Parts: sequence; structure tokens; C-alpha cells
Amino acid sequence: MALKHEPTAPNHSAQDALRVLETVARHAGGVTDAEIARRTGIGSERLTALLLMLRREGYVEQTTDGAYVTGVALARLGSAQGHDQALSEQLQRTLDRLRDSVGAAVYISRYEDGEIKVTGCAEGPGTPAVHQWVDFRSAAHATAIGKSLLGQLDLNARRDHLSRHRPARLTSRTITNERVLLSKLDAQSPTVPVLDLQEYAPGTVCAAVPITAGSSVGCLALSLPLEHAHRLRQAAHTLNRGAAPVLLSLAI
Repeated sequence: MALKHEPTAPNHSAQDALRVLETVARHAGGVTDAEIARRTGIGSERLTALLLMLRREGYVEQTTDGAYVTGVALARLGSAQGHDQALSEQLQRTLDRLRDSVGAAVYISRYEDGEIKVTGCAEGPGTPAVHQWVDFRSAAHATAIGKSLLGQLDLNARRDHLSRHRPARLTSRTITNERVLLSKLDAQSPTVPVLDLQEYAPGTVCAAVPITAGSSVGCLALSLPLEHAHRLRQAAHTLNRGAAPVLLSLAI
């Protein structure tokens, strides 16, 4: 499967955060923010934001004298034993924070072995998950998740997927014409959230942003009831800005 990768802001943030973590990890006794800036070349304003995120996620801690040391979350993810469990728990905490930040149910998905897999979800009483009335694996053409994942593949991989999962009409807004769908996927910018405006289910709107770690294809998505559709674009941009911790967890 060939991929169509283009860098996005969350990818850059995650890469910068990794550079900061590597610098902190090399200084077991602690390292100041001034020294981190000198060694990484990251500007002070951006570094402050990155360190705040890394502290929030538990990857670094600040000592009483102001130096930074590695945190508990990094130690857990860095251990071969129990890594998968630690990663699952870390991702769930991050998804829960994103849910509260965007005020919507949040999902993480990946494209693996030619299929769409929703691997995590954060929902709540005020942020219900979308009712999955058609399996997401068969509805890539109609969901923000599916279109985001397909958009990261090359043309042959997209056609292969659509040959196995023929686009079916789920609502009056669903795109079922393969040529039109492929054209829209090709025109989609990786820096702009993919939207689903009642294409999968009446009364629900969704958005998704790509998260690519190495050769893997993934995305973060959110869903809102139609009465909150006016919040969709802003919520999607908030989700995109908050994607870096997810990418970071997958990269460690």
C-alpha cells in the first residue's frame, strides 16, 4: 500500500516535542529550558508551549530548581514490558482531554490491512458517540474518518478499497459516484479537516484530521449532533491543534 503523506502542523509539533524529550532524556540530573532551547534551536515561545504540553501529558516533570527531567509517562512507554497497555492508557487519557476541549465525542482510527479500524473513543453524557448503524469498514465513502484515511492513500490503494467496499447511499447527501469521490479526495488538503455533513447518518456531523506516524495511516475525528453543527469547524481546528500528543505517544 503506497501512502500520500504530506507534513501537517501536528506532525511538526510532535517532531519538535521528540527533540525536546531526547534532550531531557540525555540529562538525567535535569536540564534547564535555556539549555533545551540552545540544544534544539527551538524558540522560547514555542518551547514554552511544548514543555507545557509535555508536562500535562506526564512526559517531563519540573524539579524544585526549575530543571526538567523525564516523567512517569515516558518511563512507562519506554519500557518494553507493558508498553501496549501503557500506550492504550496514555491515548485514552489524551482522548478524554480532547473530548473535554472540543466538547464532542472523539475517536482515533487507523487504516490497517486494507480496512478501517476505530481503535479508541472518548464519549460522555453530554458528548455521545455517533450511532454506528452501518459498520465503519463499509462506510469509508460517507464518514469523515473514512475519507481522512482514504485521503492519505495513493490512487491505487483508494481504488482497491472502493472495489471491496462499493459506495452505497446511506443518506441523501452520500456521495456514491466513485469518480466524484476520488476527485474530492484528491483535492482535499492534508491541513484542512475532512467533514461529514450528514453523509453517514441524518442528524450527525463529523470532522477528521490526519495523524501519520511513520508508515502508518491514522486520523482523529469528532462527532456532533446536528444542532451543534455551527461548532463543527472550530471544534475540528481545536482537535487538529491537540493532535500532537497523540502522535507523540505513537512515536515513543
